[in-house]
Formats: sequence, C-alpha cells, structure tokens
Amino acid sequence: MKYLFILTLLISGFNLNAQGWQPMGGRSMSMANASITLNDVWGYQNNPGALADVDKFAAGVSYENRFLLKELQSQGFAVVVPLKVGVLSAGGQMYGYTSFRSYRAGLGYSMKLSEKFFAGVQMNYMGLQLSEGYGSASTLSGEAGIYAKVTENWKIGATVNNLGRAKLSDFEDDRFSTIMRLGTSYSFSKKVLLAFEVDKDLDYDPRFKTGIEYEVAKNFHLRGGFATAPIEVTFGAGYKFKQIDLNIGSAYHQVLGWSPHFSILFQGK
Repeated sequence: MKYLFILTLLISGFNLNAQGWQPMGGRSMSMANASITLNDVWGYQNNPGALADVDKFAAGVSYENRFLLKELQSQGFAVVVPLKVGVLSAGGQMYGYTSFRSYRAGLGYSMKLSEKFFAGVQMNYMGLQLSEGYGSASTLSGEAGIYAKVTENWKIGATVNNLGRAKLSDFEDDRFSTIMRLGTSYSFSKKVLLAFEVDKDLDYDPRFKTGIEYEVAKNFHLRGGFATAPIEVTFGAGYKFKQIDLNIGSAYHQVLGWSPHFSILFQGK
C-alpha cells in the first residue's frame, strides 16, 4: 500500500518524471535542475541549444533514486560529438520499474547561428509501459531549444519538449507531457554561478527553480538549489580529475524524504 500511494502521488504530482522528460546529470540535479543554460553533455536532456557551445567529445551516465525506493529509479546516458559544423548528440533514459516504466531515446543536432546565439533540435522515441495486461504506448516527439550569451557572464535559454503534443491514449485525449522551460544564469566570477528557471507543463502550475554553484578549491564545486510546486531543496558536490567529472548529491522533499543522485562524465581533450 505504501508503494502504491507513492506511485500514485508521483504520477499525478511529478509527471515530469513519468511522461518523457527527465532531468539528468549530477551537476544540474544538485542545482534543483535550474539547468537550461548549463552547456555540458547533459544539455541532451536539459537544452539541446546549449550543446552547440560544446567543443569537445563528451559522454556521461547519470542515476537518481527518488525517495530511496528501488521502484522509482531513473538512469540516463548522453553522448556529444562536435562536428566541423554543429554538434551531434544521442542519449536515452529510463524511469520506474517493471510495473511502471517510462523511457526515451533520441538523436539531436545543434549549431551556432551567430557569435552569441545557438539552437538545437532533437527527435525522440518515447514510451510508457505498465504491468502486463494494462498496456503500453510509444511515439515519436520533437524537442527544440535556444541558448544565448547576452554577455560573457550572462546567459539565457529556452526549450519546448514534445512539440507535437504526442498522444498517450485516446481516453480523454490523454497526451505525453509538453513542457516549456525558460531560464537564465549569471557568473559573478569564475567561482560563482547563479541560475534561475521556470518550467510550465501545460497541465500543471509553473515550477520555479534556482541553483547556485561555488568553486571552493581548484576543480572542486559545491552546489545547492531550491524548487517550488512541490517544494524541494537540493545540494551536491562535484570534482573534476583530468578528463573525468564526478558529481554527487541529493534532493529533499519535506514529506517523501531523500532522493540521492550521481553522474560520471568523460570529456575528450
């Protein structure tokens, strides 16, 4: 009964996790996923437009365990390959367990449109699978994002996930989530980054998020964040050793508890 209650709550209140879009990467999750202007490999999940500002091959894996329940795990991976013109990306993610699982995999292309303006598009294959006898659904969907460097320290980004409002089922015209995101970040120095973001699912109230990153020592960062609707507090740390970037952290919900996460990223020279 405990698991059924939590699962029902997540389906209704955390639909971002359940129907296609799932934030990934220990850095962004530690900053409450105020991540739309973070130009690392996890732009594959966070903003394909920001990937156009990536100039090195990178690959990463990410994991989160919502509320310390094995039934509410999410895993993801992403690969970014800079080309002579533009950046190619690929990745995938899974959420849930055998009786309730959502998944997404896709390919993307991003490019620099001007000195300060970047854009990216992505085609995703996504689906939802329930217990045997309850059916499943899958479809193709599109995603687009933009990313701008207003100044060297000030950045803005925006994305739309599931552009075509792909249908989940014919019952009451049920559709996969369509989510619009808008955010900005400002670097006060080489050591301090502050980010703000608002997400809007078409069927739910907006969610406001803010995150901060501080480099306390060379290659070692501390991070924190806060999100509304529902309220969550996040924190984490990251360390880069040569070409390996390791990030760990957790989110805390006042009713449901802790959600630890980590990611490992490899970046080419």
